[in-house]
Amino acid sequence: MTQSAQAAMVETAPLLDGTPGVFADWSSDQRAFKKTPWGKAMMWIFLLSDTFIFSCFLISYGTIRMSTTIPWPNPSEVFALTIAGNHVPLLLIAIMTFVLITSSGTMALAVNFGYRKNKMVTFWLLLATALLGALFVGMQAFEWTKLIVEEGVRPWGNPMGAPQFGAIFFMVTGFHGTHVSIGVLFLAIMAVKVIRGKMDREEPGFMTGRKQDYGMVEVMGLYWHFVDLVWVFIFAVFYLW
Repeated sequence: MTQSAQAAMVETAPLLDGTPGVFADWSSDQRAFKKTPWGKAMMWIFLLSDTFIFSCFLISYGTIRMSTTIPWPNPSEVFALTIAGNHVPLLLIAIMTFVLITSSGTMALAVNFGYRKNKMVTFWLLLATALLGALFVGMQAFEWTKLIVEEGVRPWGNPMGAPQFGAIFFMVTGFHGTHVSIGVLFLAIMAVKVIRGKMDREEPGFMTGRKQDYGMVEVMGLYWHFVDLVWVFIFAVFYLW
């Protein structure tokens, strides 16, 4: 039977009731997404679940801040850097944001050149993205050190105002920083795979028998763009509000 005949039978097949109808609907959906890359589909599902988690964190932050009766610390003072005796508000945060947004651009270029199968350019762009991500994590570690050592902020207390500030700040930024650190690790692994030609030869992965291709770079790009987008919301809520 030809494919056109099979398609005609599927289109004209009557709807079934009960359990057979459920199985028929499931098989039709499975056929519809047969050509969808498995890794890409799973990444979208993961990002959807992660969106719910970060949304809960940010909503919790807003609820805590609006419900507390103790004054909330002023971000312009808490996150200021002292340069030549002058307090520059949010300078470090602005640099961190610029670095992460720039890394999103290099990641987009890596995906573009990956689909062109330009191995060398893809490698350097992935490496640049990983280095920018590592730089972001390093600056975040410096920010935490400054808050803990110089300002005396703790998860259980805060000398500059509401005690809940330290707990919610370290939880949300730490969770995001963990995502960035994991992304840096996988970007480095992806860069090594690209430069060794594993994508060109479509070799099976280390923990799976599925063939590797440059579509994996796009899957990694989805994750990295999500991490960058989440930081935009964290930046607006924690540092500008």
